[in-house]
Amino acid sequence: MKKIISSVICLLALFACDNNFLERNPLDQPSNEGFWNTEKDAMAAAVGCYEGWMSMDDILYFDCLSDNAYNAFTWEGFQVQATGLATPSDYGVSYMGYDKIVRYNNFLENIGRPQMKEELRARLTAEVRFLRAWDYFRKVTLYGDVPLVTDVLDIDNSNLPRNPKDEVIGFIIKELSEIAQELPTSYTGSDVGRITKGAALALKARMEIFDHQYEACKKTCEEVMQIGYDLFPDYKGLFKIANENNQEVILDVQYIENLAGNWVLGVLPPRSIDGWCSINPTQSLVDAYECIDGKPIDESSIYDPKEPYQHRDPRLNISILSPGEKYEDFIYDPISPSDPHGDYYQPFGRSKTGYLVRKYVDDLSDYADMWDTGMNGIVIRYAEILLMYAESKIESNQIDDSVYQVLNQIRKRAGMPEINRSIYSGQTKMRELLRRERRVELALEGVRWFDICRWRIGEKVMPGDVYGCKLGTVDQETGALSLTNESIFVETRIFNPDKNYLYPIPQDVIDATPAIKQNPNY
Repeated sequence: MKKIISSVICLLALFACDNNFLERNPLDQPSNEGFWNTEKDAMAAAVGCYEGWMSMDDILYFDCLSDNAYNAFTWEGFQVQATGLATPSDYGVSYMGYDKIVRYNNFLENIGRPQMKEELRARLTAEVRFLRAWDYFRKVTLYGDVPLVTDVLDIDNSNLPRNPKDEVIGFIIKELSEIAQELPTSYTGSDVGRITKGAALALKARMEIFDHQYEACKKTCEEVMQIGYDLFPDYKGLFKIANENNQEVILDVQYIENLAGNWVLGVLPPRSIDGWCSINPTQSLVDAYECIDGKPIDESSIYDPKEPYQHRDPRLNISILSPGEKYEDFIYDPISPSDPHGDYYQPFGRSKTGYLVRKYVDDLSDYADMWDTGMNGIVIRYAEILLMYAESKIESNQIDDSVYQVLNQIRKRAGMPEINRSIYSGQTKMRELLRRERRVELALEGVRWFDICRWRIGEKVMPGDVYGCKLGTVDQETGALSLTNESIFVETRIFNPDKNYLYPIPQDVIDATPAIKQNPNY
């Protein structure tokens, strides 16, 4: 897949969309009519549909919408939503664009024309139907009711209202069920990275669990569990470029260095090594990691508030860079005024919480240039399937050995003890454990906001003061901490459950398409 990304640039003119919202762009009709002739045309057009379907930006920055992280720079567009202050005219990043839907519908309208093998035609059709389902998945989970457009529209039929959320969800699930039968379980060679049967079923499971269809989600997860995926043996190695496309990866965004590079990793490291410090994990996320004895920090006898990062779940230090840790041959110190590396004083590079993301950038020597890497962005991995399976069983109150087995697989891989069944047995306690396990296993991978929405816990976890690490000093030789009782104050957030579970519809969308009405209370 990486080897053919370069052909995307040549195709975009065929599938571009103008500023009108749902209107079909006036395509260059002779070019469009003359293009769909051969199998090669169809393959190239399918590659063009992959362009921009998802990005590493969304994987990493999406946790800034939640209680997991803070986006240090308002102009990057993610922080306004987390504060609860988004408006139709100040909405941050919009996902209501239909340019990709136009592209996918145009492909699906024309794929029947080329002379080609029917098996390949069916597969390419399934790939593009997946990309369209993915786009609608993101829209319906962020905005609720959205226009469901499955045909290329002309200008006289483009002012469409929003379809009910349940209708859009039903469409997504039906599409994914059908196309899973047309897709292979894996690819080889240059096709690695294309949409597979596992990807279709994994997204179907995500949609089902978001809609609280637990029995259906359980069955879908069981289908995925039969395909042959497995946990990568090393949690840290899972996010290294040397281990791309490993047995745990079900769906990812493909990048290629110096051609279609992943630039986003550069926003993660400290300013002292030319990073941007854009994404700052919160103290709330750090506190969610258990101690190595398998107990939460407020229950563990080995938790030391003066050395809060010791004796913790190993995933904490793999996912998050904390004060006093060694990073790129120096001791990371965002809290001491005497910091010799300048991270304390950097006005546009200092973490506002004291924490930084370490996933994907644990060792910058993996990359020739952290601003142009070939590192793929993992969208869905097998651990999430196991977590969704366990959650579906817990929410259905079918807590059996299989639930403990899949959760213990994840914990064992991380270096954590098995679940204490004498404590975690009933539905309430198992729900508590599952939600904590999901939060730390998938931290900073872009799923926390969707979990908050489907669990309806926004009013509990989102409003109020956001804090970072405790202040103090860091020994530059040993990394030893001398902490005060004062924590870094970051900001105060609000959350209205009658409003903030949905994004506002951008005002420019409503202006262009009057049939679309605003979400409640915006």
